[in-house]
Amino acid sequence: MADIPAPDAPFRPVGLANRLVAAPWFQTLCARVPGLRGIARREGAALFDLMQGFVQSQMLMALVEMRVLHMLADGPATAQSLAARCAVPPERMLILLQAGAAMRLLRRRGATFALARRGAAFLAVPGLADMVRHHDVLYSDLADPVAFIRGETQPALADFWPYVFGAKGAMDPDQTARYSRLMAESQHLVAQEALAHLSLKGARRLLDVGGGTGVFLRAVRARYPALELALFDLPDVVAQAALPEGIARHGGSFRTDPLPGGADVISLVRVLYDHSDATVRALLAKTHEALPPGGRVLIIEPMSGGLRPDPQTDVYFSVYTLAMQTGQTRSAARITELLSEAGFVDISKEMADRRFVTCSLQARKSQAAA
Repeated sequence: MADIPAPDAPFRPVGLANRLVAAPWFQTLCARVPGLRGIARREGAALFDLMQGFVQSQMLMALVEMRVLHMLADGPATAQSLAARCAVPPERMLILLQAGAAMRLLRRRGATFALARRGAAFLAVPGLADMVRHHDVLYSDLADPVAFIRGETQPALADFWPYVFGAKGAMDPDQTARYSRLMAESQHLVAQEALAHLSLKGARRLLDVGGGTGVFLRAVRARYPALELALFDLPDVVAQAALPEGIARHGGSFRTDPLPGGADVISLVRVLYDHSDATVRALLAKTHEALPPGGRVLIIEPMSGGLRPDPQTDVYFSVYTLAMQTGQTRSAARITELLSEAGFVDISKEMADRRFVTCSLQARKSQAAA
């Protein structure tokens, strides 16, 4: 690998500012000057947090797997009592609790630990604990990050989401139930975030494509009870969807089947980022065809920051979709390009308050479209 600098190669960053920051004498100066000292400390702490991020994630995993946060939700406890309940040596439990307190998930008072506000918020987020448990698959895929980035590994995460490869025939019911539950539990926040930005007033019928167990449709029904609703997804998924009365069900694959007609709004919630550009182009073409003139498409999913990289979507979601092997976390600008190619017009600007939850775009089929 001649293109990769040797570990002992001289460090000579390009750019005056970078050379200045990297100079030992400047770092010493920053540590001594009151105005610069705080900046230097914050940058140093930020660098250390980058380095220890994986350890934090693993300690969070341990707290979740042993249900320590759940136990402390019932009231404060000592390391000794929690150690007995979790079958962990007391001295090791104390280290885990200290880590939880340092991450501000727990609060320590003397020998007692209690749930902190951040820990309570963690437990209150639907599906977050299950997502953390699911991360053992992603962490395994990232065990050799260099080989992963080079594309030299076979990620196990791709096997967890078989539908992205266009699974045919009956799927394993346990696996279908597992990924459907994981999607459903994390979909509540997504629905709330999206519907805070997107208005469905004036719409007549909404078709949710790839809507899983119908979480988004139930959220829409709560806000727009008079709106006709329909779900389109794989037959095995649709069969398990707990839908309110009156919501139509359509089983099929958007890879091979046409989309049902009759809707003037089609929603694609966390669908595009599961698939390649070729699959997305074909889906958007089918969506355009299924809509009447003036009909709308809603794109709801995490989006890359594009020219302004985002600390959540361009790290977590981009790597996650890469591990899926078919997915890609696209920027709003890129999705806009794909929508335009499919014939959509009046494409909105990206809407998001919490990009780590979701972003939203909407576009229309031209009134002049045949």
